[in-house]
Amino acid sequence: MTAPSPAGAGSMPGVEADYFDGQHARPRRVRVQRRGTHLLLHDVSTAADTSTATALRALPLAEVSWPERTRHGARIAHFAQGGELHALDAASWDAFVAAAGVRESLVVRSQQSWRGVAIAALLLVALIGTAWRWGVPATARAALALVPETVDTQLGDAALAQVESRWLSASALPEAQQSALRTEFERALAAARPSGARPHRILFRASRIGPNAFALPGGTIVMTDELVTLVAGDTAAVVGVLAHEYGHVERRHGMRQALQAGLVGVASSLAFGDFSGVLAGLPALLGTLGYSRDMEHEADADAVALMQAAGLSPLAMLRFFEAMATWRKEHGRNDASDSALGIAFSSHPPDAERMARFRSAAERR
Repeated sequence: MTAPSPAGAGSMPGVEADYFDGQHARPRRVRVQRRGTHLLLHDVSTAADTSTATALRALPLAEVSWPERTRHGARIAHFAQGGELHALDAASWDAFVAAAGVRESLVVRSQQSWRGVAIAALLLVALIGTAWRWGVPATARAALALVPETVDTQLGDAALAQVESRWLSASALPEAQQSALRTEFERALAAARPSGARPHRILFRASRIGPNAFALPGGTIVMTDELVTLVAGDTAAVVGVLAHEYGHVERRHGMRQALQAGLVGVASSLAFGDFSGVLAGLPALLGTLGYSRDMEHEADADAVALMQAAGLSPLAMLRFFEAMATWRKEHGRNDASDSALGIAFSSHPPDAERMARFRSAAERR
């Protein structure tokens, strides 16, 4: 609340309240009046006529602070030189304060109105939505430039250890087949990145999550045996999937997503008071977070560019999506987000949308 205007020298009808002088535990019952630029306190037990009685205390209005009122509870006034007033009769106190010229802020007035609260809630939701959609990603992109790539590697290694302990085991694919697939991808990557590519490694693993592929911070790309088997060893399709995951590696999407998760965690901890585990849990978060749709679009575009630079048709990816659709139908999976591993093909845009993008790219060629 703002201080009352000093205008008006006459006294005004008062209100009773409990006065705590700051020295004694028991309050004194007083009648509070405004007279000119001062607030007067009269002891109710000794002064029946406050117009002639000497005030127990006279305080300049400029030294009185008026905490914002709430819907329930006592009304309070604090004195700069010590002491305060408590009034349980909220209605009488509010009428006195209003008559004394105390002006409430817009925030306080809004808090007393359900319309004001509803508007504030809607604005808060809009603010959170805007921050989540644009603010957090923009902040993460800016912070990414300050994070050494060694941090990516450490985070990726920690995440890989957790994923391997839960879902993966040694690959059953022949070493010759693994080597041939790696060679084909590296040939395509060299054609698309003649000046050099970001450090990376490709691992094949058997899994309990079905056909899948994912990229971790630091450059590790994991492809499951089940995915290779699903496309019947279709080299172009495998290269296309690896190209998509390499797009995540090249753009450091994994680290960006971890930073975004950390920013959300920090914001939540500031709002709700629980900071523990925010940073320690980032490797585990990588196992449950999906890339944003924008990141997936970027990785798909990178896959198209890489395949075309290597002389491969993006139509190979349609064969992959068709095989995935058949597998999901046979295994009772509803869509691409129904996966045990969130950073693999879950949280991607709908398959139909992605297939249209790869088909369009092939036709433009």
